[in-house]
Amino acid sequence: MKDDKSVAAMSTSGAEQAAAVYELASAELLSRAEEESRYGLSQWQLMWRKFIRSRTAIIGGCAVVLFYLIAAFANFLAPYGGDQRFIEYLYAPPHRLHWDVRTGLYIYALETTFDKETLKAVYKSDASKKIPIRFFVHDAPYKLLGLIETDVHLFGADDKDVGIFLLGSDRQGRDVLSRILLGSQMSLTIGLVGVFLSLTIGSVMGVTSGYFGGRVDNVMQRMIEVIRSFPSIPLWMALSAALPQHWPPERVYFAITVILSLIGWTWLARQLRGKVLAIREEEFVIAAQLSGAGDAWVVFRHLIPAVFGHIIVIATLAMPGMILAETTLSFLNLGLRPPLISWGVLLQEAQNLESMRHYPWLLSPALAIAAAVLAFNFFGDGLRDAADPYSR
Repeated sequence: MKDDKSVAAMSTSGAEQAAAVYELASAELLSRAEEESRYGLSQWQLMWRKFIRSRTAIIGGCAVVLFYLIAAFANFLAPYGGDQRFIEYLYAPPHRLHWDVRTGLYIYALETTFDKETLKAVYKSDASKKIPIRFFVHDAPYKLLGLIETDVHLFGADDKDVGIFLLGSDRQGRDVLSRILLGSQMSLTIGLVGVFLSLTIGSVMGVTSGYFGGRVDNVMQRMIEVIRSFPSIPLWMALSAALPQHWPPERVYFAITVILSLIGWTWLARQLRGKVLAIREEEFVIAAQLSGAGDAWVVFRHLIPAVFGHIIVIATLAMPGMILAETTLSFLNLGLRPPLISWGVLLQEAQNLESMRHYPWLLSPALAIAAAVLAFNFFGDGLRDAADPYSR
């Protein structure tokens, strides 16, 4: 009997060892198959495979897309217009949302009293008065996506004289949430347009400098060094202060975008110059030159596509810098000015310590800026890693 048990145990252990060997062999075959399949993929497919493996990059990319969707439909999402005022609710605190089975979402009405010592308005929630929150209400008219005229907003109140302030109101009784949503249109688009112009200038200048070399390279590099030798913020302040005060807001917006672009292209040009210096002696470039292709053809049809992945990475990482630059200039009253709405313009309300102490909700645009910058950084880091798909 003992011999039978020992034989059974030996056979069981042998089966387990065989199963383990089979699993190892299968895993090794799968890894080899996966490794061999990589050789049949294009560069963009390899970059995509590596990008989707990064969770932070996926989260950052989804957040970036969400920010631009919010900016595109900001007028619909905002319950009120950017300049719509509620005189009875100056510096009103944020409302708290409540939910009931019968009523649904609602808020309590605000009861206003005045402090006899400071003469400031003091708001208290009146639990006896419930204000239901309605969806798809009609309020301030606007153009959806700049094309469709409508007055439908995502949510609001039945009584147009009662404001719903989920993030409080400012010193003129304007809804902070609505102004943050509408300000995203200006802050995010100025970064997008500014980065596009910077990429166009930086790509052409950097690739041209690295391709021609010699005197052309020396002139371009000295020009870049002169621009980069000036401190960024004082230079932005000087150029922005030179704008005429009587210019309309749209012209100021365009001028600020151009100024940020003229300063921000030098970093990309330096990096692309180094990459072009490494690939200008490659076989495909020499073959194009020997076949009679001109310099412009080689630059725009061969060199720029060869470094296009790096350009996309730099564009993503440059977006936070553009957003912060516009915010800084507008915060210092040297960039965009009212009646335009941007996150930097909104932060002007929180410039003094009294506002930060008594009305902390005025700092909520800073949270939107931080979230946008983090999203772009996560997305850019993922693209930077994916740009080199062969690295571990």
